[in-house]
Amino acid sequence: MASQRHGCSGYRSTTSRRDFIRVGSLAMGGLTLGHFLGLKSAHADQKWFESKEGKAKSVIQIVCGGGISAQEAWNPKPEAPLEYRGPFGVAKTPIPGVVLSETMQQCAKIADKLCVVRSVVGSIPDHGLAMYHMLSGHKPSTAIKHPSVGSVVNHEFGSRNNLPGYISVPGINLDGSGTGYLSPKYGSFSVGGDPAGDKSFQVRDMRLPGGLSDKEFSRRQSLREIVNGEFRKLEADTQRLDTMDSFYRQAYQMISSEKVREAFDVSKEPESIKKAYGHGQFLERVTYGDSYGSKAGMRMLLARRLVEAGARFVTLTYGDWDTHTRIRENYEMRMPALDNAIAALINDLEQRGMLDSTLVWVASEFGRTPKINASAGRDHWSRVFSIAMAGGGLKKGLFYGDSDATSSEPSNSAVPLRDLHATMYSLLGINSNKELMAAGDRPIEIVDGGKVIKDLIA
Repeated sequence: MASQRHGCSGYRSTTSRRDFIRVGSLAMGGLTLGHFLGLKSAHADQKWFESKEGKAKSVIQIVCGGGISAQEAWNPKPEAPLEYRGPFGVAKTPIPGVVLSETMQQCAKIADKLCVVRSVVGSIPDHGLAMYHMLSGHKPSTAIKHPSVGSVVNHEFGSRNNLPGYISVPGINLDGSGTGYLSPKYGSFSVGGDPAGDKSFQVRDMRLPGGLSDKEFSRRQSLREIVNGEFRKLEADTQRLDTMDSFYRQAYQMISSEKVREAFDVSKEPESIKKAYGHGQFLERVTYGDSYGSKAGMRMLLARRLVEAGARFVTLTYGDWDTHTRIRENYEMRMPALDNAIAALINDLEQRGMLDSTLVWVASEFGRTPKINASAGRDHWSRVFSIAMAGGGLKKGLFYGDSDATSSEPSNSAVPLRDLHATMYSLLGINSNKELMAAGDRPIEIVDGGKVIKDLIA
């Protein structure tokens, strides 16, 4: 769906004589003539660009909370002293001179399909604040809450094929993952369950109440629209009602669409595909009752099904990577499942002809300290870290930038987060310089000062 210019309800670029006649009566709804002219001025100053679908038609965002260590993943330092290089060796890739950590054997095999930025520069070593920065593209502010990338994509393009424009698996409630100053209707649809449960997995709100037929549900939908229409005649501020209406319409469209219901049904996948994603594997390393293999693989498999059915933005979470202690044990337990699932997802998307139109992004709020600490772990480090991506119009087999010999600072081609976000938005067909309207008639850039990294784009 083509983007429309959003802002104050009912705004148009030109004002007719009838509009001027109506201005006097708007004060009864809390909008005075002065306010109306102020709105008109704010919109006149607003930077606006039409969003059109780009190379990337969909996004799969994989959020690894806690901060993945580049040294134990995407950018090992085998020549560094032991206290810096860590406990693992390396895995060779098809790209001459490029290696990954030995914890990532499967991703090493498909490195020629990846685009890894090894010189990302953050500025915040705090979990919540850094996650906000990563998921929204903005540093936290006490004055305003910014929308997540998923919410912006939902705002600009909306739903497709009756699927929500922003879906979270199993749900997401992280700093920076919300709608910020945008309407709540652009928030994520949470599946409310874990596809790792396989046959026991059910998406909440996707079934009709017991004993209610499709015909009866349709009749209730019509009645609700009539009632809400009457409420609108009485209410001056209908934003909350409009939001609830959008949720209800979305739920109705999803429930009434067999294709949408099937998209959420991972049981439809052949056992061979589920096994390839890691279902039922890696269980020997489970502690505290968590099925790491099933969680990583099945969440990514569901994400692929949703994107294949038309979902624009799917985000999923996996693992706790806040490894202040025992980094060897933690990565031996968690990484095989993540490594296998990412490689399976990339291969699956490519085999289905979907990789070029699907942007895969492995997000983590920051990196880990250059030196192993006294507890055999690594602490928070935001000065340089790695972000892995693939597809969506990115170059394949590109390992961009680097950190220095001890992973302390960027050694070349430093990439601020705002530039990474501007590049991803560009692939989606969204100009990140565009301003969206926040409360108080305040236009705010989607990304503040971000520049597209053309070297990453195919």
